Amino acid sequence: MTSTLDTRAASPAPPPRPIRRGGEGLRSRDLVARFVLHAALFAGLVVMIGPFIWMALASFKTEAEIRADPPTFLPESATAGNYQVLLERLDFPTYFTNSVVVAVLTTVGNLLFCSAAGYALAKLHFPGKRALFIVVLGTIMVPNIVTMVPLFVLASNLNLVNSLAGLILPFLAQAFGVFLMRQFIVSLPNDLLEAARIDGAGELRIYWQIVLPLCKPALATLGILTFLASWNNFLWPLVAATTEDNYTLPVALALYAIGQNETRYDLLLSGSVVFVLPVLLVFFLLQRHFVRGIATTGLK
Repeated sequence: MTSTLDTRAASPAPPPRPIRRGGEGLRSRDLVARFVLHAALFAGLVVMIGPFIWMALASFKTEAEIRADPPTFLPESATAGNYQVLLERLDFPTYFTNSVVVAVLTTVGNLLFCSAAGYALAKLHFPGKRALFIVVLGTIMVPNIVTMVPLFVLASNLNLVNSLAGLILPFLAQAFGVFLMRQFIVSLPNDLLEAARIDGAGELRIYWQIVLPLCKPALATLGILTFLASWNNFLWPLVAATTEDNYTLPVALALYAIGQNETRYDLLLSGSVVFVLPVLLVFFLLQRHFVRGIATTGLK
């Protein structure tokens, strides 16, 4: 028995297997596939950001240079006069402030009310909860243009027309936000909430101190989507705001840069650059939570 073990131990190791030439072919195919993939992604990136780069460069051109044929990519004589006109003649700070106030308050309201409604629909038990959730889902399928006239009549009866409150209150809670928060809160463990109830915490405290801190990805997603929708909203501010002191930035740009007989592309492009910057800032600050929130709420 001992001699057999010694013979096995002393036997030489098997020679290494020769490397197949097919492996080199597969490696070259992988390199080609990666190159094609990166080239396609780069081309898509150029297509996506190309108009934004041209918009930013054209905002420093004069009206004559923007209309030149053939068009130029880089400004021949860069000027900041377009931005000076926005700041001085068109009362741009007022319109920009109105847009910021409306978008920020609308976003905060959606984060608060939609998360509270989503928590109630996800974790609380009360009669008619399923029917209420079906109604919420049904309202998502109704186009906003259908409710525009009834909403205006209601705002007029409440004396909210031509006021910032009239631009904010109708959009403080939206069905999509309730659905988004409900889908995320459903995935939270019930044992954590039951432990808090055993310790004597009420539902309001559970919602504020336990649920909300765990909903950061969903809240970031909802915040970006709500801020973007409110910032870009044009039709309702155009209908509800009747004086210049309540105009938002999209309405002001449309009324002053796009006239009946002529369009001022220099003002339109420079205003669009300023209009895009807050959205980009919000997205870059919350993009990590945004991607995580989309991946964990079933919106694939």
